[in-house]
Amino acid sequence: MIRAYTIASGKGGTGKTTVTANLGTALAQHGRETCIVDMDMGMANLALVLGLAETPVTLHEVLAGEAQILDAIYEGPYGLKVVPSGLSLRGFQNADPERLKDVMRDLTDRCDFLLLDAPAGISTDAVVPLTVADEVLLVVNPEISSLVDALKIKILTETIGGSIGGAIINRAILEDPEVNRRKIEKTLGVSIIDTIPEDPNVRRAAAARTPVVVKSPGSESSKAFRRIAASLAGFPIKEVPREVQEGFVERLARALFRREP
Repeated sequence: MIRAYTIASGKGGTGKTTVTANLGTALAQHGRETCIVDMDMGMANLALVLGLAETPVTLHEVLAGEAQILDAIYEGPYGLKVVPSGLSLRGFQNADPERLKDVMRDLTDRCDFLLLDAPAGISTDAVVPLTVADEVLLVVNPEISSLVDALKIKILTETIGGSIGGAIINRAILEDPEVNRRKIEKTLGVSIIDTIPEDPNVRRAAAARTPVVVKSPGSESSKAFRRIAASLAGFPIKEVPREVQEGFVERLARALFRREP
C-alpha cells in the first residue's frame, strides 16, 4: 500500500528539500518505487538539487492543464521518480493548486512511497500538501525561530484535519543530543524521528548536484538519512563503510615507501 508523506517546515532554509531528495534516494536504493514531487511552485529547486537541468515539462504545466503527469516525471538516482516544479514565474501564475488532488491520484498507482516537498510557510499553495498526505513530517533546525514556525505548521495541519508523523532535526550541532531532543519534542508536542547532524559532505554533495547518500554514503548525514528511510519503510539498515579521504601526507608516504616490483 502506498504511503504519502509531506515534508514541511515553517520557515525556509531548514534543509527541507535536501531531506526530501535524500530520503527519496535512500528509499529507491532499497528497491522501493519512490516518487518525490516539488510542491514549492513559487521557489522550486528540487530539480536543481538532483542535477536535473533539462525539465521542459514540470508540475506547472500539469497544474495548468497543459500536460499529463506522466510527461513531468523524470528519473533520478537508482530509478527515483522526480516531478519538478518549473522556474518560470509565468508557469507559477498559470498553475492551479486545486488540481493537485487529481495529480496525487494519478501518482498513487505508480509508486510505493510518495514524498511531497511542501513550500515553507502557510500560504494557500502550502496548505494543500498538508491535507493530501498520510502524514506530515516536520523538518526543523535546533533554533527557536525554526521551532516556533514549525509549531505553527503543526497547529495548521491538525486544524485542517491532517496528521503529523513526527519531526526531523536537521543541521544539528548538539553538545547533548538526547537532552536537546527531549526539549524539542516537548516544544513541538511530537516525537523526533531522528537527528541529521551538520555535515560538510551535504554542502559538497549540493555543489555536485547529487544527494549526499550517493556522493558520500559513509558520512554521518547519510547514515541518518538511511535510518529515517528504514523507519518509514520497515527495512533493515545496511551500514556503508565510512569513506576515507586520502590526504597529502598519506599520498606522500605511499609514494615514498611503496615497494618496487
